[in-house]
Amino acid sequence: MKKTGILLPIFSLPNKYGIGTLGKSAYVFIDFLKKSKQDYWQILPTNPTSYGDSPYQSFSIFAQNQYFIDLEMLVEDGLLTKDEIDNSYLSSDSSYIDYGNIFVNKNKILKHAYSRHSIFKDEFTRYKRNNRFWLNDYALFMVLKAYHNNVSFDNWEDKYRYRDPEALKRFYKDNRKDIDSIKFMQFLYRRQWDKLHEYANKKGIEIVGDMPIYVAYDSCDVWKDPRLFMLDKYLKPTEVAGVPPDYFSDTGQLWGNPLYNYEVMENEGYNWWIKRIKYALSLTDLVRIDHFRGFSAFYAIPYGAKDAINGRWIDGPKEKLFDLINRKLHNPKIIAENLGLLDDDVYNLIEHTGYPGMKILEFEVFSKENIEKITKESSNNIMYPGTHDNNTFMGWLFEDASDDERNVVMELLGDEPLPINERLVKYSFSFPYDTIIIMYQDVLGMSSNARINMPGKPDGNWRYMFSENDFSDKIANMLAKYKNKRKTG
Repeated sequence: MKKTGILLPIFSLPNKYGIGTLGKSAYVFIDFLKKSKQDYWQILPTNPTSYGDSPYQSFSIFAQNQYFIDLEMLVEDGLLTKDEIDNSYLSSDSSYIDYGNIFVNKNKILKHAYSRHSIFKDEFTRYKRNNRFWLNDYALFMVLKAYHNNVSFDNWEDKYRYRDPEALKRFYKDNRKDIDSIKFMQFLYRRQWDKLHEYANKKGIEIVGDMPIYVAYDSCDVWKDPRLFMLDKYLKPTEVAGVPPDYFSDTGQLWGNPLYNYEVMENEGYNWWIKRIKYALSLTDLVRIDHFRGFSAFYAIPYGAKDAINGRWIDGPKEKLFDLINRKLHNPKIIAENLGLLDDDVYNLIEHTGYPGMKILEFEVFSKENIEKITKESSNNIMYPGTHDNNTFMGWLFEDASDDERNVVMELLGDEPLPINERLVKYSFSFPYDTIIIMYQDVLGMSSNARINMPGKPDGNWRYMFSENDFSDKIANMLAKYKNKRKTG
């Protein structure tokens, strides 16, 4: 069956309290997907964000972003009042998220909701018991960060930095209430998420999650178990992650994430990865793993470098890791983000795993011959016109594309009297691949003002929000029309 879906981050959903949430607008969007005859809702990572607000730089691989907790649903639960959320300084009619305001005021109101947590006493207790394998350390880490004015853990006193058991035990005892409030936020997220996920599945919509390959250096994961990473005795990285010069940057991308110590991980049966992917799949129906080529070989940049030019390639775990994952997790539904500088080893790894890869139309239209080539291939790829890391399709077409690329695109889309965005949907849904996913900005034909992320730019990303008027019956009917033609074509 040929399937289609929409890529739209949770933070981009309409919401009058400053950021998209798991509340009413998420349910409305699922109903919109149902009316549009879509099969998938693809989101970005939902972990709590750190400096720069990127969902690919998180404080934890297991924790979820408390910013996405819906406040109006907490009013329905009796945890907050309407006056309290209306006076929280979160109300906004902007199309762009103010993360500074969210950081201060949403965390403040969620801590206030904790004062009434006894409403869910038994349910909260069960949640803490079932998630203690990650929750205790995460909550402790976040309160320790606040105690240290949010500086990175490598700047804490040695007793906390190196996890002295007695010091941590005393700190936990002295800050029990604050630590418990962090756990309560995670409980609220999971409670709202599970209801939303169930609703989506009942409507026939599967949710595609997104997993960053790397973790942030300043994270609970590195602090809890530094042996799993390439660090020195002072817990500083020896080399860090990134990619060499490419389409996005002449100096490469210096991500700065610590690299994995795969020798230690292999000796432990890759339990860290198995546990991580299993948990991710408890939240969504499929998981896209970002920068999949890093499992074949990863790019290591000297710690302290100013750019990513002088790195080196190191072999990754390759088939050994995924043979184990497929066996232990019974062939999980994984999408491999196979973009960037690829070689035969990467293609062989993806073919070996059986996971679908990705093709990005914006990258493929350098010639009509190449489009004909990828159209004819019996590929396991998913086709996207563009992704969150690209300019919107319209922004790219009229601002970034070469004349040759623009000519190829206009020939592909045809000259019938339809808006370009509708012709893009029609063309994409006619593509022979089994699955097509379109970023919602491209469905609407939005300009670069609606771009989600610009790789290499440290701030100003991950901010765009839609309005309620962007999900009209007219757009739903247009999507449904071309999906129906896809079924019968």
